[in-house]
Amino acid sequence: MRTWKIVTMAALAALVALPAWAQQTTLRIFTGGQQRPDVMRKIADEYQKKNPNVKIEIEVGGATSEVQQQYLSTVLSSKDPVLDVILIDVIRPAQWAAQGWAEPLDGYLGADKAKILPTYLKAYAEANQVNGKLVALPYFADSQFLYYRKDLLEKYKRPAPKSWDEMMETARIILDGEKNPLLQGFATAGAPIEGTVCTYLVPLWGAGSDLTKGGKLNLDTPEARQPFQLFGRMKQAGVTPKNIAELTTDRIRVDFQAGNVIFAQNWGYFWNRVENDADTRVKGKTGVTILPHDKGGKSATCIGGWQLAVSAFSKHKAEAVKFARWLSSPEVSKMQAVMASHLPVFPSVYKDPDVLKANPWFADALPVVETAKSRPVSAQYPQVSDAIRGNMNAYLAGTKTTDVALSDMKNRLQPLFK
Repeated sequence: MRTWKIVTMAALAALVALPAWAQQTTLRIFTGGQQRPDVMRKIADEYQKKNPNVKIEIEVGGATSEVQQQYLSTVLSSKDPVLDVILIDVIRPAQWAAQGWAEPLDGYLGADKAKILPTYLKAYAEANQVNGKLVALPYFADSQFLYYRKDLLEKYKRPAPKSWDEMMETARIILDGEKNPLLQGFATAGAPIEGTVCTYLVPLWGAGSDLTKGGKLNLDTPEARQPFQLFGRMKQAGVTPKNIAELTTDRIRVDFQAGNVIFAQNWGYFWNRVENDADTRVKGKTGVTILPHDKGGKSATCIGGWQLAVSAFSKHKAEAVKFARWLSSPEVSKMQAVMASHLPVFPSVYKDPDVLKANPWFADALPVVETAKSRPVSAQYPQVSDAIRGNMNAYLAGTKTTDVALSDMKNRLQPLFK
């Protein structure tokens, strides 16, 4: 009996004497392949230095939002606790809230919620709240910009366009002057991908309308036809490439980088690639501005970016929320901007001297990001997206007319917005 007591006391003493690393909480964060996991590693290392009892593991997923979502759906549908913090696309919070995958953050933030939300760009504070509950925290921003060949506009003495008609006129003047068969006037996503949702919405917003009004579908308006009619005019004028219905986000980047596009509608990552890639032919020749609008309308752009959700099935929720809050801070936003050129979610960080030194174009980016609007907020967003991009793609491919594409879009969306 005495021997047993001695052994037990020795075991307890050994347990108490365990080194700090053995008492660590291990958190696992999921990030996509295109979201700079190498930078996430550096940021996580900083957090570990500040919190030596926490170890951060990083799981890297697919290269697109769709591929990542497929994997995450499988993991979370089975209530697997393997992930603690997850980077999710800005289009996902409503879906995640409806599925019960994201831990609501309100109770963890308490009174701090009312203090921190106003410090973010307004669009991100709104996008992460579903039915009054905070589903996720903003990590980095993104939106679509109008990129243009600054050198060609200067050559032909044309200003950066403000309206779609101005852009088409400038593109046509340059195309006629350059006589380069490879040169495209205006490139935007047209393939059946997520970016093509924005190809429809941006001209709709620029015409002063929206997909929904008061939560109801709002496509019985003249403005709902505008995106189709706009691209019909562009195709007729030879401003859009013939293969527009096949264009993906990165294909546009490749073509612009090769010097073969005058105007392009694309996301924030585009700038650094066309400026800094070894094979770029447009370094120092690229301008960036707000997307065009109709005369009398107002410019708007599609919101993008990535948010930090805490898994509802995490075994370390309190610690995961603490980590997510730090990742969603001005300090980390600045680190991302300097190391990865990720657009900040805080207006103040755009004006930081170190950030502007690393990314001079951020001075032009803030006014654009401030016009960003959310794609339709719906727990059934995948079906919403498919209806919009599928019909826009069919119109651009010439397999549907405006009337048929708009009618089919309405028929598919109507049950989702009752």
